[in-house]
Amino acid sequence: MSDSDYDFLIKLLALGDSGVGKTSLLYNYTDGKFNSKFVTTVGIDFREKRVVYRSENADGITGRGQRVHLQLWDTAGQERFRSLTTAFFRDAMGFLLMFDLTSEQSFLNVRNWMTQLQMHAYCDKPDIVLCGNKSDLEDRRVVPHKQAEDFARTHEMPYFETSAATGTNVSKAVDALLDLIMKRMERSVDKSWIPPGTAGSGANGGAGGKVAVVQDAGKSKCAC
Repeated sequence: MSDSDYDFLIKLLALGDSGVGKTSLLYNYTDGKFNSKFVTTVGIDFREKRVVYRSENADGITGRGQRVHLQLWDTAGQERFRSLTTAFFRDAMGFLLMFDLTSEQSFLNVRNWMTQLQMHAYCDKPDIVLCGNKSDLEDRRVVPHKQAEDFARTHEMPYFETSAATGTNVSKAVDALLDLIMKRMERSVDKSWIPPGTAGSGANGGAGGKVAVVQDAGKSKCAC
């Protein structure tokens, strides 16, 4: 792919305990499908998708669409892969921090993941969207909505209850994260935090809006 094919290359990282549904959620976002037979991710993998991000000013007027090439990195949640996973934190511009609504321990471990982000991400307050996954398994829920919502509010991050099986809020969560990133780039005076290669040769300034429109989806590629 040549630089002229997109305005921005944005790398997002999904992280959380093993088994919370990171691979399934990313697969649902890029392909619109659910595969219950995914095996545990070993190391790092990623998927790709092309979207159009449209800026929106204070008057609600939508600006020119920015062509964004998303790389969605899927990380292993097991402790033995932690050193490999954290090595990718600094190159990511935003994070989908996930836990399983049917697993209290995965929610409690969100704090540990946030500590890792503060240590290894591009800054100590990176753009994060918290996702309580497996919302379709309501009869097995152990993490109350209000508890997770209060936690997200305390840490100033959006919260979505998602389902990779039904697609509920999957696109909304990724779109919200992309919106945070694009707005941060627009208002940032110091651009040193932005990883090299983020802007393609077609880039023509920042954006700060809300609408992401799907163009096409890419196949999964292993980066192990």
